[in-house]
Amino acid sequence: MPAAWRSYPIPEAAAKACARRIAELLDEALTSQDSATLALSGGTTARALFESLAPLGIDWSRVHLFWVDERAVAPDHALSNYRLAAERLILPARVPSGNVHRIHGELAPQAAAKAYAEEIRRHFGLGPGELPAFHVVYLGMGADAHTAGLFPDEPLLEDRSGIAADVFVRKLGQWRITLLPGSLLAARQAVFLVTGTDKAPAVRAVFEEPHNPLQFPAQLLRGRPATWFLDAAAASLLGGHDQPA
Repeated sequence: MPAAWRSYPIPEAAAKACARRIAELLDEALTSQDSATLALSGGTTARALFESLAPLGIDWSRVHLFWVDERAVAPDHALSNYRLAAERLILPARVPSGNVHRIHGELAPQAAAKAYAEEIRRHFGLGPGELPAFHVVYLGMGADAHTAGLFPDEPLLEDRSGIAADVFVRKLGQWRITLLPGSLLAARQAVFLVTGTDKAPAVRAVFEEPHNPLQFPAQLLRGRPATWFLDAAAASLLGGHDQPA
């Protein structure tokens, strides 16, 4: 199934719909497997998503959480993606600590990326050259069309073999650790949650501009099984491709 989008009148409605879709996908995975995997993003929309996801009654004892990307900060730092997830999802939903596979952003970026890739290899039992197949990857997108820790003109956007890497985001003067394109493309399902008028040009570009992930990184998932959950503001420049919500 190629990427499709659904729009909702307000951001809260989009977040709740996205959360329900994640829950459905995890439940589907758990009908045939003992456990499922979910990779989380941070960013401005993640808080509402986590707050919508926490009370849905998911069997978190069977779901393992990973991260799409993380800033090179300690887990208690205000900018930590892990901290946001811990406060708004992990603690309220009582996710077992053994099921939480965070990126150790307090380490040197290269060491953190190496340790995270090894953690993923162990959990998935990967051999040399193999990539993880997360059951669900939750992604956001910036106004510049970046997703994960992959910003426009980043050379790592062309990496299809690595699992994770450290990256320096020049426009922010900030180190991040991120899953690489190969890991995102290998996911069984992806969901995007994007809200706000400032994101509308990037949303239009992802769906309607020629394929050029170096310019519009979120286009990486355009031909993959993915559903975009948008509020009306973010969807305001799109044509008539909406699928009924």
